[in-house]
Amino acid sequence: MELENINPNVYKKIADRQTILEEEDDNVVDEFDAREIFDLIRGINDPEHPLTLEELHVVEDNLIHVDNENNSIKVLFTPTIPHCSMATLIGLSIRVKLLRSLPPRFKVNVEINPGTHASEHSVNKQLADKERVAAALENTHLIKVINQCISSREL
Repeated sequence: MELENINPNVYKKIADRQTILEEEDDNVVDEFDAREIFDLIRGINDPEHPLTLEELHVVEDNLIHVDNENNSIKVLFTPTIPHCSMATLIGLSIRVKLLRSLPPRFKVNVEINPGTHASEHSVNKQLADKERVAAALENTHLIKVINQCISSREL
């Protein structure tokens, strides 16, 4: 397989979030926030490079919107190049990671950051189509690749 982006820009990881005492108290209602969602997806592995989506700035905490009241989460992601053929796979990986990690009450919407990909509209349409996503996740080869992307490399 030939790499599309041979020499991607690599960015410094942001510091881990420090937990406060209230967050560890089970009696305090602790709603989800953008940083918590970012922490769930930041370590997803890029399908082409031995780097995480955070290190490539594909996902950033300022591109995540959480609406606890309406049980919705929207994640915008930025492919490293405008014609990235892995954009749908990256979007599916983000979606699967969140669906496996969050309570089922949340509606998860994953889209390409506007203006950052040549096929933004068609990729967003695929990622928003529940039937297409379900069919993709029944493909044993594809789910194996997604599982590799979302598995943690840190031991």
